[in-house]
Amino acid sequence: MANINAADVKRLRDLTGAGMMDCKKALESNDGDFDRAVEFLRVKGQASAEKRVGRKAAEGMVASRVADGVGVMIGLNCETDFVAKAEPFQSLAERVLGHAVATGVAETAELLASEISPGRTVDVLLTEASATIGEKVVLSGLARVQGPHVAGYLHRKSPDLPPQIGVLVAATAESDVAREVAMHAAAMRPSYLNRSDVPESTVADERRIAEEKSREEGKPEAALPRIVEGRVNAFFVQTVLVEQKFAKDQGMTVAQVLKAAGIEVTEFARFEIGS
Repeated sequence: MANINAADVKRLRDLTGAGMMDCKKALESNDGDFDRAVEFLRVKGQASAEKRVGRKAAEGMVASRVADGVGVMIGLNCETDFVAKAEPFQSLAERVLGHAVATGVAETAELLASEISPGRTVDVLLTEASATIGEKVVLSGLARVQGPHVAGYLHRKSPDLPPQIGVLVAATAESDVAREVAMHAAAMRPSYLNRSDVPESTVADERRIAEEKSREEGKPEAALPRIVEGRVNAFFVQTVLVEQKFAKDQGMTVAQVLKAAGIEVTEFARFEIGS
């Protein structure tokens, strides 16, 4: 059996993030062969991750970065708030975010498949992290927003946890209102920017439900078109960003606030962990 020293164990731990005892066992099981020990830990990590497939990863954090008119945001999930508030998990999120910024990828699957180090994809990195941390670790989302001005906002649901709500807003010009709209979106949970962004099938479903509900309530047949239209409009007010009542001033809609500031919002993204 090869002589396994502490320096080799530390080197393997630094590379893989696995525990000291796991690294020592990997080296012993592979007669000190470093490359085979790395492969051994990866295989072990994948096997461990498979056992976690059915477990729910409802905790975690949102991380974002804005520079030069581009905003990038990721959601990284884990199973417990204990892990979410720990430095290794938060460093992992920042590392994945930095890679997303550097590569310019715009899709979650594309980010997972990209190499974060030679021969090592983000997907493999997260699998290894799952084995090291002992919890399921999942990249729940990636957003890339671009415009003349991009504002970002991160919100902590609890002071001892990392941000769990994140919003990016792209606007036609620089304005403090853009960040206020991002804060509004964090609180009010819009799903769409404009009414035209709502899928026709979703509108049709809302119209059908509104009509069925109105009939069940015994509304007069002649009044049904008006009542249904009112309920569909209420759905738009609830889910469309620019039609929502502005959180800081309920007397104005977001669209009116933007108009008064002389800007428009061209796109936005919102992530919430555990929603």
